[in-house]
Amino acid sequence: MAVVSISIESVRINQPVPFALRDSTGMVLVARGGTIGTEERRQQLIERGVYIDITDADAFKKAVAGKMDSMVRDNARLGRIANAEDEVDADEVERQMTTQSRARRTEPPPTWDGLAVKMATALREPSKNDFLQRIDNIDEDLLSLLAAGADSALLSLIYSASTETQKYSARHSLLVAVIVELAARQFQAWPVAWRVPLRRAAITMNLAMTNLQDQLAMQESATSPYQREQIDKHAKQGAIALGDLGVTDELWLKAVELHHVSPPGPLAAMGTAAQLARLIRRADVFAARLSPRKSRHAMTATAAAKAAYLDENQQTDEAGTAIIKATGIYPPGCFVKLATGEIAIVLKRGVSASTPLVASIVGGKGLPLSKPMVRDTRHKGNAVTGTSPPHEVNVRLSIAELLQLS
Repeated sequence: MAVVSISIESVRINQPVPFALRDSTGMVLVARGGTIGTEERRQQLIERGVYIDITDADAFKKAVAGKMDSMVRDNARLGRIANAEDEVDADEVERQMTTQSRARRTEPPPTWDGLAVKMATALREPSKNDFLQRIDNIDEDLLSLLAAGADSALLSLIYSASTETQKYSARHSLLVAVIVELAARQFQAWPVAWRVPLRRAAITMNLAMTNLQDQLAMQESATSPYQREQIDKHAKQGAIALGDLGVTDELWLKAVELHHVSPPGPLAAMGTAAQLARLIRRADVFAARLSPRKSRHAMTATAAAKAAYLDENQQTDEAGTAIIKATGIYPPGCFVKLATGEIAIVLKRGVSASTPLVASIVGGKGLPLSKPMVRDTRHKGNAVTGTSPPHEVNVRLSIAELLQLS
């Protein structure tokens, strides 16, 4: 990998870096979107020498040039134009880098199934040599797929979560990461920069129990005392393991550590890491209810939504409310009952929460249809009357075909 030396004196403390900081060999020291938490840490990096991928440097230059161009057109003052680098839109840098990174990686375009496989490998076999780079690539692919459409992402992930038990841990964390990203967009007061540690904490929250979680998904017997002990300790142990793997972003680490103990209550009254952890916790509950295990069936979408929406005291939960706003009460990928007696799968969220676009897959007499048929639930005759548990829908569906209908 070709790298170029940079000066990081101007990098601000606790501000996400727009590109991965590396050593002279190309090893990641701070992942893209990560932060330098203290002045002492910055000085350590300065003494060590910091580099970035040469293509990342080119992406940053292009973003700066674009910002200067925009300032000139707006007749900005010369002094401000001279400092354009300080005002570069982080999103534009990310778009430039994603485009170039995808071009230089020889992999085929990502898919949700392929990303689940990548995650399973990264989480089961973490190595300090490439862990940060792997998570960076996973996060990049996640955003790339999500940019193609939130409805198609939810359709693919929720259908897989409700019908598959293989690679449970990776699929679950991937769904949670997508849900928290979409829900975070509901909070206008949350800085965009929080979303990077939020997603990465969701992706890695179960690092310390990945294999155990996969085992539990296939286990018919009750959880043993030893397994319960591992479950209870996994959040703190996961944060420690992440630190050992090179993660220095305090928000990422703390959100993982707190994601099972974050209490209910107004988010604004909590610290930043606790707010991220609370959203992850509620998304974790929501996604878990949608997923089956050998020992239990998946719940209906309405039951999962209720579990997320109401907190431990059966009060409306702020984080849970954001999740339901982001996914809908009938999220894509879930099964619903229609006034016709048919059972359908939700393809897209509708203009109103109660009128999603659906495709009927089981007829009114209980027999599978020869092919999915799109229904407009805005019409009274096709209205949604409830949800159906996945285990009662004995039809195998092609996500690719469903996506074509939506």
